[in-house]
Amino acid sequence: MDIKAFKMDGLGNDFVIIDLRKKDLNLNKDQIIKICDRNFIGCDQLILIKKNKTNDADAELVFYNSDGSISGACGNGTRCVAEFLSRENGQKEITVLTESGSLKSNIIENKLVETEIGIAKTDWQEIPLIREMNTKNLKIEIIDDNNIKFIGGTAVNVGNPHIIFFVEEIEKFDLKNLGPKIEHHEFFPEKCNVTLAKVINKNLIKVKVWERGAGLTKACGTAACATAVAANINQLADKTLDIEFALGKLTIFIDERNSVFMKGPVSDIQDIDIKL
Repeated sequence: MDIKAFKMDGLGNDFVIIDLRKKDLNLNKDQIIKICDRNFIGCDQLILIKKNKTNDADAELVFYNSDGSISGACGNGTRCVAEFLSRENGQKEITVLTESGSLKSNIIENKLVETEIGIAKTDWQEIPLIREMNTKNLKIEIIDDNNIKFIGGTAVNVGNPHIIFFVEEIEKFDLKNLGPKIEHHEFFPEKCNVTLAKVINKNLIKVKVWERGAGLTKACGTAACATAVAANINQLADKTLDIEFALGKLTIFIDERNSVFMKGPVSDIQDIDIKL
């Protein structure tokens, strides 16, 4: 099987994107995992662009994690596809349908895209959690490299479930070891994304992210949004702030309706051929 596709990334958070608006393609879980495998093509997520049958959006998107599972939302992936669709149709406003709802993006300038993620969910049933508890502080224990214990964790859903730990030094935690343990924590029946966050000031937070179904990632758009929401819940940040990853920053803005916007760069579009 020969598949025409392309690759893009947002701050190193990379995607293989397959346009299925004019053709049909049924990929099984093993094929999805193979495409995402960095010994083959390699990416954090595989994105399928499908035709929107009702014409109230430019396209429909389906996101797959590198373990073959479906992801409800992908902020950086949405921004990348918005750039691709904008180049195709010449429009500066792009709307896509996802499992977690309709998302609007604005092309601010060449390769700078802002996407409205929507209003975050913080109720325990909407995260979802296994039972009623205080989502501001789940009182989950994590231990750093010096064997110092930290207890906390704020839960937020921005299309998929996240937990954010605000700590003094994110580098002192082994996220590769810690991430999967928290991802599969009993509190989260649908698993979760895990973020370690260090507040630099009211307008800047540094983060490291373990992504549900994908593992360590260089950046994660929904994690940036969830971190901004959690920081505001805990009165640690302003409504406009930068979330800094290893390769750059995303700017997050929470408006008067509590709707969350994320803005940042996307890469060039690279055409690829996939031979399965």
